[in-house]
Amino acid sequence: MTEPATLEIKGLEASVEDKPILKGIDLVVKQGETHALMGPNGSGKSTLANVLMGRPGYTLTAGQVLFKGEDITKLTADKRAERGLFLAMQYPVEIPGVSVVNFLRTAYKSVKGEEINALQFRKHMKEKMTLLGVEDAMVQRYVNQGFSGGEKKKNEILQLAVLEPEIAVLDETDSGLDIDSLKAVAGGVAQLIGPDLGVLLITHYQRILNYVTPDFVHVMIGGRIVKSGGKELAAELEDKGYEGIRTELGLDEPATA
Repeated sequence: MTEPATLEIKGLEASVEDKPILKGIDLVVKQGETHALMGPNGSGKSTLANVLMGRPGYTLTAGQVLFKGEDITKLTADKRAERGLFLAMQYPVEIPGVSVVNFLRTAYKSVKGEEINALQFRKHMKEKMTLLGVEDAMVQRYVNQGFSGGEKKKNEILQLAVLEPEIAVLDETDSGLDIDSLKAVAGGVAQLIGPDLGVLLITHYQRILNYVTPDFVHVMIGGRIVKSGGKELAAELEDKGYEGIRTELGLDEPATA
């Protein structure tokens, strides 16, 4: 039996434009587990997501990111994706002139390192579209061009399904969604969760956790994870708010970025 893929974050510190944002993050996410990382705006959640995927402009000042035992901190984003790591972005970008289906096929070949003919890929993609309730019309459009907020996020989840990574970081997938779009997108995530996928779900609202049940919940304030627990911690947050947690723990450090 193969060991589950593991994303291990050890003593991670990072800055943006010489401003310290992450101040010592320790976290382990295993394939098959769902972790929710919650925190107020400015706590460093999206910075963590970008550092994990190797986005330029974020300077790692201490610590390591290990994926399947390999230190990936020097790898480019595409090499991290090839290893089996995925990031769903908070603000997906538009790619005019490139259809969703062509984008996905190119990404699949790049990440998997194997050729796949159009018919084989169409069959694979169609299985995922059926699972997620994605219509044919959406994949014929240019990537995110003219998409609503919900469509952009649904497209991110389709990418996740098609590429089949071992660990996925979902950066505020619920951001800007109305209740119907939230249900659709969260339902898609819930469909994909299982023994082959580990998820780090980053959010500052509890509402997405009404549809996606985490195994673990972590609270991030001021660039640090200050409290961890089971799914009941999300309910505690809903009751107390982040200020309540801050008061409980005697934290007086403001949010960072």
